[in-house]
Amino acid sequence: MMDSTDREILNRIQREVPLEREPFEAIGRELGIAGDEVIRRIEALKRGRVIRQISAIFDTRVLGYESSLVAAKIPVHRLGEGAKAINSHPGVSHNYERNNEFNLWYTVAVPPDSRLGLEGTVEVLHHISSAEKTRILPTLKLFKIGVTLDMNAGATAKKEAPQYGESDRESADRNISEDDKAAIRALQEDVPLTPRPFDLWGRQVGLSYEELLERAYDLRDRKIMRRFSAVLYHRKAGFRANAMGVWRVPDERIDEVGNAFAHYQAVSHCYQRPTYEDWPYSIFSMVHGRSVEECENVLKAMAEETGLTDYTSLYSTREYKKTRVRYFTPEMDAWERLYAGILR
Repeated sequence: MMDSTDREILNRIQREVPLEREPFEAIGRELGIAGDEVIRRIEALKRGRVIRQISAIFDTRVLGYESSLVAAKIPVHRLGEGAKAINSHPGVSHNYERNNEFNLWYTVAVPPDSRLGLEGTVEVLHHISSAEKTRILPTLKLFKIGVTLDMNAGATAKKEAPQYGESDRESADRNISEDDKAAIRALQEDVPLTPRPFDLWGRQVGLSYEELLERAYDLRDRKIMRRFSAVLYHRKAGFRANAMGVWRVPDERIDEVGNAFAHYQAVSHCYQRPTYEDWPYSIFSMVHGRSVEECENVLKAMAEETGLTDYTSLYSTREYKKTRVRYFTPEMDAWERLYAGILR
């Protein structure tokens, strides 16, 4: 059971963990408790599978990776087997069954030096999953990305400025050096729960804590790193419903609607994506709530504000995979060597 202090810690660390030598002490000062108490509570929340990971969060596109949401229609009797095949790709970070004709939805990223590329990779995944139809839905415009679950209020129609959007992505420095990659490999891992975690991390990669923090500041200032924060297991944190609200929006209203939706605190992701003859929805807005009713109330408020009525809610009915992409590691090359022959 979580108490009010646990919820305050979760609200705080979802937004940012301080890039300081003693980050948990800094959080404790804000909340009026000791740093070792913050660590103890975070350890308990990790054991209870409420906190998934605390680490740097990077912008996949800025790092030179190609990525996309993918919708697949797979025969129901082969869905589990198909999901397992898709999960074999190291760049697949999210994979859900949803209540739609397109019943499997996953995100996939491939590195800059991928021999298959994004489309080739999806073609392989289409084949090995026995999909009947597959639609690639890359981001055409980013309006918002950044999950922050309000542990006190749940999902509401409250508004706030988006943490990260298209202007941040466009202004980011895309010149990734080998030193940058070394820092990314370290900072993408789960932070050690010790009073001075950057001291320990630095020793593991041959840097002083000052050098490691300096690289973290630099990556953040260059907008390569979006933030250093916690990601939760949504259901264990009490957010058992997630609605992918998809909207049919006239082309001339895309920017207006996307920017409006991005200001809803309960909306974690908002994108423009391509449409198809069998998929007319161009704006995607992800809402996480403690119940279907909470999610629907937020989507209803969004519809009322914009006057849009042609939308639907896709709820996840099963989670097959949820993790973070690990950047600049050898696993993807090994997967491509294994499956490259399928396209011949």
